[in-house]
Order: sequence, then C-alpha cells, then structure tokens
Amino acid sequence: MSDEKNLKSDLDDMLGDAKEGAKKASDKANEFAEDAKETINEFSNNAKEAFGGDTENKKMIAGILAIVIGSLGVHKFILGYNKEGIIQIIATIVTCGIAGIIPFIEGIIYLTKTDEEFYNTYQVGKKGWF
Repeated sequence: MSDEKNLKSDLDDMLGDAKEGAKKASDKANEFAEDAKETINEFSNNAKEAFGGDTENKKMIAGILAIVIGSLGVHKFILGYNKEGIIQIIATIVTCGIAGIIPFIEGIIYLTKTDEEFYNTYQVGKKGWF
C-alpha cells in the first residue's frame, strides 16, 4: 500500500513538473513570437523608408528591376503578377534570352509614367503587359 502511495506521489510530482515545464515553454514561445512581430514591424518600416516611404506605388523598384534583371520576371512578381512572371521566365529560356527585351521596354515604360498613371494602370487596373 505504501508503494502505491509513493508511486502516486511520484507521479503527481512528475505531472506537476511537466505542467510547470509546459508553462515555461509556452511563455518562452509567446515571448519569441512578440520579438518576431517587433522585428518584422521594424524591418517593414525600414523597407518603407528605403523605398521612399510609399510601398503602395512600386514604380521605381519595378522599373529598375525590369531594366536590370527583367528577364527573370522579378518585376512581375513585385507587382503581384505571378502568372506573367512565370511566362517571362519561360519565354526567356525558350528564346535563349531574346525575350529579355520585353522587360527592358516595360521598365522604360514604368519609369516614364507618372506615379499616378503607374499606380492606376499596373496596380489598380492590373495590366499585366506593357
């Protein structure tokens, strides 16, 4: 009988330790999550400052990327045109790079439009090509 009481007591102690450990782990996870949120917000704010404070209008970054590495379709992905970005990559591979002229022209068009025209055409209107 005393062995059963000792066993029960030991199990209760182990259960208490496990609950305490789980609570500590949960607290650490919550603390980590809060730190991660803070870091993400800080990164986001720094990115906004780096790109002129207005991440809604992506004209400058899309235009420069289209001219410099447009054959990879990066500018399309930046604007949210995933299908067109994949098409650009495939076209560049199939034509051995000749299709890279398309994003070069697009980059020039992007940069020559006013901010408002660019925003309305490519971000609101979702015009995928030219």
